[in-house]
Amino acid sequence: MKRTLACLALSFVVATGIYSLPGLAELPLRPVNLEEENPAGCRDRLGYDDRLWGQPDRPGDRRALSAAIDRSLRYLKTPAAASAYRHYPIPGISRDRVQRSLQRFRKLLLTSSSPQELQTAVCQEFIFYQAIGQDNQGTVAFTGYFEPTYRASRIQTPQYRYPLFRQPANLNQWQHPHPTRIQLEGIDGLQTTQGPLKGLEIVWLRDRLEAFLIQVQGSARLQLIDGTTMTVGYAGGTNYPYTSIGRELIQDNQIRPEDLTLPVLIQYFQDRPDELNRYLPRNNRFIFFRETGGAPATGSLGLPVTAERSIATDKSLMPPGALALIQTLIPYPTATQQLQLRPASQYVLDQDTGSAIKGPGRVDIFMGTGTQAGDRAGLINHPGQFYYLLLRK
Repeated sequence: MKRTLACLALSFVVATGIYSLPGLAELPLRPVNLEEENPAGCRDRLGYDDRLWGQPDRPGDRRALSAAIDRSLRYLKTPAAASAYRHYPIPGISRDRVQRSLQRFRKLLLTSSSPQELQTAVCQEFIFYQAIGQDNQGTVAFTGYFEPTYRASRIQTPQYRYPLFRQPANLNQWQHPHPTRIQLEGIDGLQTTQGPLKGLEIVWLRDRLEAFLIQVQGSARLQLIDGTTMTVGYAGGTNYPYTSIGRELIQDNQIRPEDLTLPVLIQYFQDRPDELNRYLPRNNRFIFFRETGGAPATGSLGLPVTAERSIATDKSLMPPGALALIQTLIPYPTATQQLQLRPASQYVLDQDTGSAIKGPGRVDIFMGTGTQAGDRAGLINHPGQFYYLLLRK
Protein backbone atom coordinates (compact mmCIF):
# COMPACT_ATOMS: atom_id res chain seq x y z
CA MET A 1 0.00 0.00 0.00
CA LYS A 2 0.97 3.66 0.18
CA ARG A 3 0.84 6.24 2.85
CA THR A 4 -1.38 8.92 4.35
CA LEU A 5 -1.51 12.67 3.97
CA ALA A 6 -1.22 12.97 7.71
CA CYS A 7 2.43 12.25 7.11
CA LEU A 8 2.55 14.78 4.32
CA ALA A 9 2.74 15.29 5.94
CA LEU A 10 24.30 2.61 11.03
CA SER A 11 26.12 1.96 14.53
CA PHE A 12 25.17 -0.75 16.94
CA VAL A 13 25.56 -0.19 20.68
CA VAL A 14 27.22 -3.13 22.42
CA ALA A 15 29.43 -3.55 25.42
CA THR A 16 32.57 -3.08 23.37
CA GLY A 17 31.56 0.13 21.64
CA ILE A 18 29.93 1.54 18.51
CA TYR A 19 30.24 0.13 15.01
CA SER A 20 29.24 2.39 12.11
CA LEU A 21 27.97 1.68 8.62
CA PRO A 22 28.42 3.98 5.63
CA GLY A 23 25.79 6.69 5.24
CA LEU A 24 24.27 6.51 8.71
CA ALA A 25 25.62 7.77 12.01
CA GLU A 26 23.91 4.91 13.83
CA LEU A 27 22.02 1.71 13.23
CA PRO A 28 18.28 2.33 13.35
CA LEU A 29 17.66 0.15 16.43
CA ARG A 30 19.27 -0.15 19.86
CA PRO A 31 18.71 -3.02 22.31
CA VAL A 32 17.21 -1.81 25.58
CA ASN A 33 17.11 -4.41 28.36
CA LEU A 34 14.25 -2.93 30.34
CA GLU A 35 13.71 -5.96 32.59
CA GLU A 36 17.31 -6.00 33.81
CA GLU A 37 17.26 -2.25 34.34
CA ASN A 38 14.11 -2.37 36.44
CA PRO A 39 11.41 -5.08 36.20
CA ALA A 40 8.65 -2.79 37.43
CA GLY A 41 10.05 0.00 35.26
CA CYS A 42 9.69 -2.17 32.17
CA ARG A 43 5.97 -2.60 32.74
CA ASP A 44 5.49 1.01 33.77
CA ARG A 45 7.43 2.35 30.81
CA LEU A 46 5.66 0.22 28.23
CA GLY A 47 2.16 0.30 29.65
CA TYR A 48 -0.48 -2.30 28.81
CA ASP A 49 -2.21 -3.09 25.55
CA ASP A 50 -5.73 -2.96 26.95
CA ARG A 51 -7.30 -3.12 23.48
CA LEU A 52 -6.51 -6.84 23.39
CA TRP A 53 -8.98 -7.64 26.16
CA GLY A 54 -11.31 -4.80 25.34
CA GLN A 55 -13.09 -2.16 27.35
CA PRO A 56 -16.73 -1.65 28.35
CA ASP A 57 -17.22 0.46 25.22
CA ARG A 58 -15.34 -1.73 22.74
CA PRO A 59 -14.51 -5.42 22.17
CA GLY A 60 -10.99 -6.83 22.37
CA ASP A 61 -9.07 -7.82 19.27
CA ARG A 62 -6.78 -10.67 20.35
CA ARG A 63 -8.03 -12.76 17.45
CA ALA A 64 -7.17 -10.00 14.98
CA LEU A 65 -3.65 -9.66 16.38
CA SER A 66 -3.21 -13.44 16.38
CA ALA A 67 -4.27 -13.58 12.72
CA ALA A 68 -1.81 -10.79 11.87
CA ILE A 69 0.95 -12.77 13.59
CA ASP A 70 0.06 -15.85 11.53
CA ARG A 71 0.40 -13.77 8.36
CA SER A 72 3.86 -12.59 9.37
CA LEU A 73 4.86 -16.19 10.15
CA ARG A 74 3.65 -17.21 6.70
CA TYR A 75 5.74 -14.44 5.12
CA LEU A 76 8.85 -15.47 7.06
CA LYS A 77 8.78 -18.86 5.32
CA THR A 78 9.09 -17.26 1.87
CA PRO A 79 12.20 -16.79 -0.28
CA ALA A 80 11.58 -13.03 -0.12
CA ALA A 81 11.95 -13.10 3.66
CA ALA A 82 15.07 -15.21 3.45
CA SER A 83 16.60 -12.67 1.09
CA ALA A 84 15.57 -9.70 3.23
CA TYR A 85 17.11 -11.10 6.40
CA ARG A 86 20.23 -12.42 4.68
CA HIS A 87 21.41 -8.83 4.36
CA TYR A 88 19.84 -7.34 7.49
CA PRO A 89 22.57 -5.19 9.11
CA ILE A 90 21.78 -5.31 12.84
CA PRO A 91 23.64 -8.05 14.74
CA GLY A 92 21.35 -10.42 16.57
CA ILE A 93 18.25 -9.82 14.43
CA SER A 94 17.72 -12.79 12.16
CA ARG A 95 14.79 -14.38 10.41
CA ASP A 96 14.93 -17.37 12.78
CA ARG A 97 14.90 -15.15 15.89
CA VAL A 98 12.03 -13.04 14.54
CA GLN A 99 10.07 -16.20 13.74
CA ARG A 100 10.64 -17.76 17.17
CA SER A 101 9.71 -14.47 18.84
CA LEU A 102 6.40 -14.35 16.99
CA GLN A 103 5.61 -17.95 17.85
CA ARG A 104 6.32 -17.42 21.55
CA PHE A 105 4.42 -14.14 21.73
CA ARG A 106 1.42 -15.73 20.03
CA LYS A 107 1.36 -18.45 22.69
CA LEU A 108 1.60 -15.86 25.48
CA LEU A 109 -1.15 -13.82 23.84
CA LEU A 110 -3.55 -16.78 23.78
CA THR A 111 -2.73 -18.10 27.27
CA SER A 112 -2.51 -14.86 29.27
CA SER A 113 -5.62 -13.84 31.18
CA SER A 114 -5.05 -10.08 31.24
CA PRO A 115 -2.93 -7.35 29.62
CA GLN A 116 -0.92 -7.10 32.84
CA GLU A 117 -0.10 -10.81 32.81
CA LEU A 118 0.93 -10.63 29.16
CA GLN A 119 3.16 -7.61 29.72
CA THR A 120 4.87 -9.19 32.74
CA ALA A 121 5.74 -12.27 30.68
CA VAL A 122 6.90 -10.16 27.74
CA CYS A 123 9.18 -8.07 29.98
CA GLN A 124 10.74 -11.26 31.36
CA GLU A 125 11.26 -13.09 28.09
CA PHE A 126 11.91 -10.42 25.45
CA ILE A 127 14.51 -7.78 24.71
CA PHE A 128 13.25 -4.50 23.27
CA TYR A 129 15.05 -2.93 20.33
CA GLN A 130 14.15 0.76 20.31
CA ALA A 131 14.14 2.83 17.13
CA ILE A 132 16.62 5.70 17.44
CA GLY A 133 13.99 8.00 15.96
CA GLN A 134 14.41 11.32 14.20
CA ASP A 135 16.65 12.78 16.91
CA ASN A 136 18.78 9.77 17.86
CA GLN A 137 16.92 9.88 21.20
CA GLY A 138 13.99 7.64 20.28
CA THR A 139 11.47 10.26 19.11
CA VAL A 140 9.39 8.71 16.32
CA ALA A 141 6.79 10.54 14.22
CA PHE A 142 3.59 8.52 13.89
CA THR A 143 0.97 8.97 11.21
CA GLY A 144 -2.00 6.92 10.05
CA TYR A 145 -3.19 5.56 6.73
CA PHE A 146 -6.33 3.78 5.60
CA GLU A 147 -8.17 2.19 2.69
CA PRO A 148 -10.61 4.83 1.45
CA THR A 149 -14.10 4.06 0.17
CA TYR A 150 -15.38 6.34 -2.59
CA ARG A 151 -18.11 6.45 -5.21
CA ALA A 152 -16.86 5.73 -8.72
CA SER A 153 -17.91 4.73 -12.23
CA ARG A 154 -16.56 2.16 -14.67
CA ILE A 155 -17.30 4.57 -17.50
CA GLN A 156 -16.54 8.25 -17.88
CA THR A 157 -19.52 10.54 -17.36
CA PRO A 158 -19.90 14.31 -16.98
CA GLN A 159 -19.90 13.76 -13.20
CA TYR A 160 -17.16 11.10 -12.99
CA ARG A 161 -14.18 12.61 -14.81
CA TYR A 162 -10.99 11.81 -12.84
CA PRO A 163 -9.50 8.40 -13.71
CA LEU A 164 -7.24 5.89 -12.01
CA PHE A 165 -4.89 4.11 -14.41
CA ARG A 166 -3.39 0.70 -15.03
CA GLN A 167 0.38 0.53 -15.19
CA PRO A 168 1.64 0.96 -18.76
CA ALA A 169 3.01 -2.31 -20.12
CA ASN A 170 6.16 -0.52 -21.28
CA LEU A 171 6.76 1.48 -18.08
CA ASN A 172 10.25 -0.02 -17.68
CA GLN A 173 11.08 1.34 -21.14
CA TRP A 174 10.04 4.93 -20.42
CA GLN A 175 12.84 7.43 -20.69
CA HIS A 176 14.26 8.84 -17.48
CA PRO A 177 13.28 11.05 -15.90
CA HIS A 178 9.70 9.88 -16.26
CA PRO A 179 7.02 12.37 -17.29
CA THR A 180 5.90 14.66 -14.49
CA ARG A 181 2.39 14.66 -13.10
CA ILE A 182 1.51 17.70 -15.22
CA GLN A 183 2.83 15.98 -18.33
CA LEU A 184 0.73 12.89 -17.58
CA GLU A 185 -2.57 14.44 -16.55
CA GLY A 186 -2.37 18.19 -17.16
CA ILE A 187 -2.60 21.06 -14.73
CA ASP A 188 -6.29 20.30 -14.06
CA GLY A 189 -6.03 16.49 -13.98
CA LEU A 190 -8.15 16.06 -17.11
CA GLN A 191 -5.63 16.14 -19.95
CA THR A 192 -4.81 12.44 -20.34
CA THR A 193 -6.35 11.53 -23.69
CA GLN A 194 -3.33 12.51 -25.78
CA GLY A 195 -0.54 11.11 -23.61
CA PRO A 196 0.88 7.69 -22.67
CA LEU A 197 -2.03 6.98 -20.28
CA LYS A 198 -4.71 7.02 -22.97
CA GLY A 199 -6.76 3.81 -22.84
CA LEU A 200 -5.36 2.71 -19.47
CA GLU A 201 -8.27 4.04 -17.42
CA ILE A 202 -9.67 1.57 -14.86
CA VAL A 203 -12.33 3.68 -13.19
CA TRP A 204 -13.40 7.31 -12.83
CA LEU A 205 -13.85 9.36 -9.64
CA ARG A 206 -16.07 12.41 -9.30
CA ASP A 207 -13.60 14.39 -7.19
CA ARG A 208 -10.02 15.15 -8.17
CA LEU A 209 -8.77 15.18 -4.59
CA GLU A 210 -10.35 11.76 -3.95
CA ALA A 211 -8.47 10.34 -6.95
CA PHE A 212 -5.26 11.93 -5.65
CA LEU A 213 -5.82 10.54 -2.14
CA ILE A 214 -6.18 7.04 -3.57
CA GLN A 215 -2.75 7.51 -5.14
CA VAL A 216 -1.41 8.57 -1.75
CA GLN A 217 -3.01 5.62 0.07
CA GLY A 218 -2.20 3.09 -2.64
CA SER A 219 -5.51 1.21 -2.52
CA ALA A 220 -9.23 1.80 -2.33
CA ARG A 221 -12.61 0.15 -2.11
CA LEU A 222 -14.95 1.75 -4.65
CA GLN A 223 -18.74 1.72 -4.58
CA LEU A 224 -19.68 1.83 -8.26
CA ILE A 225 -22.76 3.58 -9.61
CA ASP A 226 -23.94 0.29 -11.16
CA GLY A 227 -24.30 -1.17 -7.65
CA THR A 228 -21.15 -3.31 -7.68
CA THR A 229 -17.93 -2.90 -5.72
CA MET A 230 -14.40 -2.65 -7.08
CA THR A 231 -11.16 -2.85 -5.15
CA VAL A 232 -7.89 -1.50 -6.52
CA GLY A 233 -4.34 -1.81 -5.24
CA TYR A 234 -0.90 -0.46 -5.94
CA ALA A 235 0.70 -1.70 -9.17
CA GLY A 236 3.65 0.67 -9.64
CA GLY A 237 4.66 4.29 -9.95
CA THR A 238 6.86 6.79 -11.69
CA ASN A 239 10.43 7.32 -10.53
CA TYR A 240 9.93 10.46 -8.47
CA PRO A 241 10.08 10.85 -4.70
CA TYR A 242 6.84 11.52 -2.87
CA THR A 243 6.16 15.21 -2.20
CA SER A 244 3.75 16.00 0.60
CA ILE A 245 1.17 18.60 -0.36
CA GLY A 246 0.51 19.14 3.32
CA ARG A 247 4.13 20.09 3.81
CA GLU A 248 3.88 22.37 0.80
CA LEU A 249 0.89 24.14 2.36
CA ILE A 250 2.86 24.59 5.58
CA GLN A 251 5.85 26.00 3.72
CA ASP A 252 3.55 28.47 1.97
CA ASN A 253 2.06 29.51 5.34
CA GLN A 254 -1.39 28.29 4.32
CA ILE A 255 -1.72 25.87 7.27
CA ARG A 256 0.09 25.91 10.60
CA PRO A 257 2.13 22.73 11.30
CA GLU A 258 0.24 22.06 14.53
CA ASP A 259 -3.10 22.25 12.67
CA LEU A 260 -2.29 19.82 9.88
CA THR A 261 -4.65 16.86 9.75
CA LEU A 262 -6.31 15.13 6.84
CA PRO A 263 -9.72 16.71 7.58
CA VAL A 264 -8.11 20.17 7.68
CA LEU A 265 -6.34 19.52 4.38
CA ILE A 266 -9.54 18.28 2.71
CA GLN A 267 -11.46 21.30 3.98
CA TYR A 268 -8.75 23.62 2.67
CA PHE A 269 -9.25 22.35 -0.88
CA GLN A 270 -13.03 22.18 -0.60
CA ASP A 271 -12.97 25.88 0.22
CA ARG A 272 -10.40 26.65 -2.50
CA PRO A 273 -10.84 24.11 -5.36
CA ASP A 274 -8.67 26.15 -7.73
CA GLU A 275 -5.73 25.52 -5.38
CA LEU A 276 -5.72 21.87 -6.49
CA ASN A 277 -4.18 23.06 -9.78
CA ARG A 278 -1.43 24.73 -7.78
CA TYR A 279 -0.55 22.06 -5.24
CA LEU A 280 -1.29 18.59 -6.64
CA PRO A 281 1.22 18.96 -9.51
CA ARG A 282 3.97 19.53 -6.94
CA ASN A 283 3.88 15.79 -6.23
CA ASN A 284 5.37 14.39 -9.44
CA ARG A 285 5.12 10.79 -8.24
CA PHE A 286 2.24 9.14 -10.13
CA ILE A 287 0.75 5.83 -8.97
CA PHE A 288 -0.74 3.07 -11.13
CA PHE A 289 -3.28 0.48 -10.00
CA ARG A 290 -4.66 -2.98 -10.64
CA GLU A 291 -8.03 -4.46 -9.80
CA THR A 292 -7.74 -6.79 -6.81
CA GLY A 293 -11.03 -8.67 -7.06
CA GLY A 294 -12.38 -7.67 -3.67
CA ALA A 295 -9.21 -8.65 -1.81
CA PRO A 296 -8.53 -6.94 1.52
CA ALA A 297 -6.00 -4.14 1.70
CA THR A 298 -2.56 -5.66 1.23
CA GLY A 299 0.83 -4.44 2.41
CA SER A 300 4.21 -4.48 0.73
CA LEU A 301 4.97 -8.00 2.05
CA GLY A 302 2.01 -9.37 0.08
CA LEU A 303 -0.01 -9.84 3.29
CA PRO A 304 -3.45 -8.47 4.15
CA VAL A 305 -2.97 -5.65 6.64
CA THR A 306 -4.94 -5.55 9.90
CA ALA A 307 -6.61 -2.43 11.24
CA GLU A 308 -4.59 -0.93 14.11
CA ARG A 309 -2.26 -3.97 14.13
CA SER A 310 -0.25 -3.47 10.93
CA ILE A 311 2.29 -0.71 10.42
CA ALA A 312 4.44 0.64 7.63
CA THR A 313 8.13 1.46 8.10
CA ASP A 314 11.22 1.98 5.98
CA LYS A 315 12.03 -1.58 4.95
CA SER A 316 15.59 -0.66 4.04
CA LEU A 317 16.13 -0.26 7.80
CA MET A 318 13.47 -2.18 9.73
CA PRO A 319 12.89 -5.97 10.05
CA PRO A 320 9.97 -7.06 7.83
CA GLY A 321 7.16 -9.00 9.46
CA ALA A 322 8.52 -8.48 12.97
CA LEU A 323 6.57 -7.88 16.18
CA ALA A 324 6.73 -4.34 17.55
CA LEU A 325 5.21 -2.07 20.17
CA ILE A 326 4.09 1.49 19.46
CA GLN A 327 3.45 4.25 21.98
CA THR A 328 1.70 7.37 20.74
CA LEU A 329 -1.65 9.18 20.72
CA ILE A 330 -4.44 7.52 18.73
CA PRO A 331 -7.99 8.87 18.25
CA TYR A 332 -10.85 6.71 19.47
CA PRO A 333 -14.59 7.33 19.10
CA THR A 334 -16.44 8.40 22.22
CA ALA A 335 -20.01 7.43 23.15
CA THR A 336 -21.20 10.34 21.00
CA GLN A 337 -18.96 9.21 18.10
CA GLN A 338 -16.63 12.15 18.51
CA LEU A 339 -12.92 11.33 18.12
CA GLN A 340 -10.75 11.78 21.18
CA LEU A 341 -6.97 11.35 21.31
CA ARG A 342 -5.81 8.87 23.93
CA PRO A 343 -2.36 7.51 24.86
CA ALA A 344 -1.95 4.04 23.36
CA SER A 345 0.55 1.25 23.88
CA GLN A 346 -0.16 -1.37 21.21
CA TYR A 347 1.48 -4.46 19.77
CA VAL A 348 1.74 -4.35 15.99
CA LEU A 349 3.26 -6.23 13.05
CA ASP A 350 5.61 -4.54 10.59
CA GLN A 351 3.92 -5.53 7.33
CA ASP A 352 4.00 -2.56 4.97
CA THR A 353 6.06 0.32 3.64
CA GLY A 354 5.59 3.48 1.59
CA SER A 355 7.43 6.09 -0.43
CA ALA A 356 6.78 8.74 2.25
CA ILE A 357 7.99 6.53 5.12
CA LYS A 358 11.74 7.02 5.31
CA GLY A 359 14.29 6.69 8.09
CA PRO A 360 14.20 5.28 11.64
CA GLY A 361 11.89 8.04 12.87
CA ARG A 362 8.72 7.29 10.85
CA VAL A 363 5.91 4.82 11.47
CA ASP A 364 2.54 4.73 9.68
CA ILE A 365 -0.34 2.86 11.35
CA PHE A 366 -2.99 1.17 9.20
CA MET A 367 -6.37 2.22 10.61
CA GLY A 368 -8.74 0.18 8.44
CA THR A 369 -11.26 0.82 5.66
CA GLY A 370 -13.87 3.52 5.19
CA THR A 371 -14.84 6.95 6.41
CA GLN A 372 -14.23 6.58 10.14
CA ALA A 373 -10.89 4.87 9.52
CA GLY A 374 -9.95 7.82 7.32
CA ASP A 375 -11.07 10.34 9.93
CA ARG A 376 -9.00 8.57 12.58
CA ALA A 377 -5.96 8.13 10.34
CA GLY A 378 -6.03 11.79 9.42
CA LEU A 379 -5.78 12.83 13.08
CA ILE A 380 -2.67 10.78 13.86
CA ASN A 381 0.24 13.17 13.66
CA HIS A 382 2.10 12.83 16.94
CA PRO A 383 5.49 11.76 18.29
CA GLY A 384 6.04 8.65 20.38
CA GLN A 385 8.31 5.65 20.93
CA PHE A 386 8.71 2.49 18.90
CA TYR A 387 10.21 -0.89 19.88
CA TYR A 388 10.73 -4.29 18.25
CA LEU A 389 10.40 -7.35 20.50
CA LEU A 390 12.80 -10.29 20.24
CA LEU A 391 13.29 -13.28 22.49
CA ARG A 392 16.35 -13.10 24.73
CA LYS A 393 17.68 -16.35 23.25
